[in-house]
Order: sequence, then structure tokens, then C-alpha cells
Amino acid sequence: MRMPPGASTGEAAMAMASAGIPVFPVAVNGKQPLTRHGFHDATTSHAQIRHWWASTPGANVGMPTGARSGVVVVDVDVHGPANGYVALDRSDRAGLLTGWEALIQTPSDGLHAYYPATPGTEQRSWQAARAGIDFRGDGGYIIAPPSSRVIDGQRCVYRLEQVTRDQPQLLDARRLRRFLDPPPPRTHGPRSQSMDHGVDVERLAAWVGRLQEGERNHGLFWAACTMAEHHVPPGQTLDVLTTAGGQAGLSVREVTVTVRSAYRTVTTAPTSLSAAPAALEHPPPRAASPVRSLP
Repeated sequence: MRMPPGASTGEAAMAMASAGIPVFPVAVNGKQPLTRHGFHDATTSHAQIRHWWASTPGANVGMPTGARSGVVVVDVDVHGPANGYVALDRSDRAGLLTGWEALIQTPSDGLHAYYPATPGTEQRSWQAARAGIDFRGDGGYIIAPPSSRVIDGQRCVYRLEQVTRDQPQLLDARRLRRFLDPPPPRTHGPRSQSMDHGVDVERLAAWVGRLQEGERNHGLFWAACTMAEHHVPPGQTLDVLTTAGGQAGLSVREVTVTVRSAYRTVTTAPTSLSAAPAALEHPPPRAASPVRSLP
């Protein structure tokens, strides 16, 4: 982060090693490791690093993620139908992405958000392909600035965009994964804990998460009222619907206000509030959320 403009990848590799971050060489303008065992060969040895970059001066810089480097990364991609910035926006609105250390612009117009790794806890890498977001933790690696790639015939670099002025925070990668790629609701088999109150909480939450703009506020209110009528504790309802509402593009505040309003309404209502919306059985396709970059 403190490298002067124009620094070579070899100089960057040495600087990172001096800071205690292991590195390894990657193909020039590429992503393929040049060492026999890939990121497992990463080291902080200055002698080894000098040897590697003397052999391939233009090699890109690879950095293992997770416990070895102390850094985990949220990798945002834009490819095919998947626009990771849409999922990034929803995750940010749900309060799941606070605490990043640095933001790196990638050559393919993607984004790497760096976070401190959680000490003493294994954080395995994973993919949420449909959302266009990957998590790089233990068992993974990233390409670090000032590495480059050739995109459409042009050399494009990994560029540091922003460093936080606040205290970095740990990332709850498991919660982020559940938000981006929630498990399907259980509709068959043994009675699950979600049915303890006579209502399938998981199914309702999954339905709310698929609501489109224009119907999500009404749908969220109906789902919250249904849970209130079945005496689901308000805290449990708020927990599951905050995540589901975030998937639909609602803020934490909007969900909180709606859930509280639903519980007040049910408390004073003498009978059931309404019939189930038809979309619960045949939900329409979800509209794309507006893109908003991570601040």
C-alpha cells in the first residue's frame, strides 16, 4: 500500500515479504502460479524472492489468503449474466461488508475488498457464482498490485483504490455466504425446527428474499404478520427477515420498522390479517437491484 508509483512487481514482492506477507511469482500478465506447488510455495525469504524475480522479472505477485497472510478477500466479478456489484450492493445494505482494510480495482473492472483474517479460525475459500462474488480465504490466493493482465489487447493493472481510515473489522464470511447463496427451504422430510410454531419460517424467509421491487414491502409485512400470528418470537422473526429482506434489496432499518409494525398490528387485530399472497406459491422472477459501489 505504501509502494511508490512505478514500482516493479519484484519490488512490491520484496516489500510485502518485509512486512511478513508471503508471496510467490505468477505468470507475466496472468494468474497461473510459476512455482511447482503454487501458493503453497509462498515465502517471505528475500533470497528466494530475488531468485524468482531475477528469473522472471515481469512476474505478477501472488499472495496466499487466509491465515498465512492474515488477509481474506471478497472478490467481486463481472462476467456473463453475473454482476457482482449488484450482490455487493445488497450485502453492503444488509450490513455484511463493513470493516474492509483496502479496496483494489482489478483489470477486469472487478473489485477486491481486503479484510483481516480471523485469528485462530479457519476460513475456507468459497464461491457464490450466481452472485458474481467469491471469497478468498484459507486454500486460496489473489493477485496483488501492481500486477497486471492483458484485457482486449491492453495491459491493465491491479490498482489500489482506497485504504480505510477506520479500524478494520473481521468479516463474517459464513453469514455472507448464507446471504448470497441461501440453502433451499426444506419442504419435505422430518419436521424441522422452523415448524415449531406451526409456520415454516425458512420457507417464508426464502419467499421474502425473492420479492421484486414494488411488492417487497407488502410481502415483508405479510410474512412478519404471519409469524406474529403464529407466536414466533419477535427476535427470531427480525433475525431471519433481516437477511431475507436484504436479499430483496431492503435495508436493515426498513425491515426493523416493518417487523415492529407487523407485531403491533397483530397484537391489536382480533382475527387473521390476510390470505397468503398468490406469489408465495408462484413467485415472479426477481428484478435486478441498482448497482452501488462499496464506499
